[in-house]
Amino acid sequence: MRISYSLLLCVLSLPFLANAQLNPVKFERYTMSNGLKVILHEEHSTPIVVVSVLYHVGSKNENPERTGFAHFFEHLLFEGSTNVGRGEFDKYLSGAGGVNNANTSQDRTYYYEILPSNQLPLALWLESERMLQAKVETKGIETQRQVVKEERRQRIDNQPYGRFLEEMAVRLFKQHPYRWTPIGSMEHLDNATESDYVNFYKDFYVPNNAVLTIAGDINPAQIKPMIEKYFATIPKGTRPIYRPTIVEPALGTEVRDTIFDKVQLPGVFMAYRTPAQTDPDFYALQMLNRLLSGGQSSRMYKALVDEKQLAVAAQSVSLPLEQPGASIILGIAGLGIAPAKVEEALNAEIERVKTELVPETEFQKLRNQLEADLVDENSTLEGIAENLANFETYYGDANLINTNINRYLKVTREDLQRVAKKYLDKTNRVVLYWLPEQKQ
Repeated sequence: MRISYSLLLCVLSLPFLANAQLNPVKFERYTMSNGLKVILHEEHSTPIVVVSVLYHVGSKNENPERTGFAHFFEHLLFEGSTNVGRGEFDKYLSGAGGVNNANTSQDRTYYYEILPSNQLPLALWLESERMLQAKVETKGIETQRQVVKEERRQRIDNQPYGRFLEEMAVRLFKQHPYRWTPIGSMEHLDNATESDYVNFYKDFYVPNNAVLTIAGDINPAQIKPMIEKYFATIPKGTRPIYRPTIVEPALGTEVRDTIFDKVQLPGVFMAYRTPAQTDPDFYALQMLNRLLSGGQSSRMYKALVDEKQLAVAAQSVSLPLEQPGASIILGIAGLGIAPAKVEEALNAEIERVKTELVPETEFQKLRNQLEADLVDENSTLEGIAENLANFETYYGDANLINTNINRYLKVTREDLQRVAKKYLDKTNRVVLYWLPEQKQ
């Protein structure tokens, strides 16, 4: 990502349900003849507009011998185009009072601009240039290779525990392309030829693999001709768009390993295989992770950090992926604390949610916290634009921005216990001890 690289909802209270029903996110959706999906959200509270394009390509769509391409292209496609000079993309936007950024995941690449609504044509032009005739040539490729290498050094190689997702992924997945992370391999990027990069662009940066979302101070009837002007003539992609269909076999046993690194405090990292974000069980797992580590009043933080003083940090998070992903549970040991003690305490909290129903009062508190998260996600035009694009891409239904709440409302205390038993099993996990180098 250029700056680089939370949930949901909900409560049974009538005031909130009434508010959700009275204030839905209104939008219009249509598909152009070249396959480009367009979503328009009209909101006149401020003279601002957000323009985003989500390309349905992430690291899981890459050739195993050319990993890192999706993230690399996130950088490369700011190099310019046939009609936009090198380095001028940002200058155009800053000159118009706008800002822009992008990010890449295992499943998508997302670009967006935020600018005054009277500058909308500028953003449409720039995004159409990126889609149709970006500069994919040696000079820009060499420049961005160095940029990506420096990003890796700063954000992964020189950060404490920075490689833990990479080390987890290669042990958690043996066949599925989720076994590598979006940063990919620097060796693969170095070995790639210009034709490799050109082919990736032609395969994935096509209108029938993208969602254009415009949210803010717009009049849909007035801007549709603009959208036609800039995007209708871009030809539909003719190559098949690769979507992996690999089904990863069950782990079947606990995988354990030790990593020695430049860290001062030992860390314990656990990863459990979980279903895709579209699976009903994912919603219960999201709530379960929030129960375990949603703030300083959560179970893991209270037990490991406050009460037992075994750790300086304890977290549990889900990776919301399009295909089966993972739940990550971790603890960073306090000074002089053995990692085995941290693991024992983490396991105790995991076993507790398996054997005991969450008390009703704690469950309601959890739902209130999730409600606040959902409201916050849709409190900005940027959040609305991104959520509309995500729901359209992953679920085929942008209206889930209004109705996804119902999927969380269906989750019961019994569901939390059930998914804990089903997925947080030792035969379904990887455990890494992250130790200071001097312990080796």
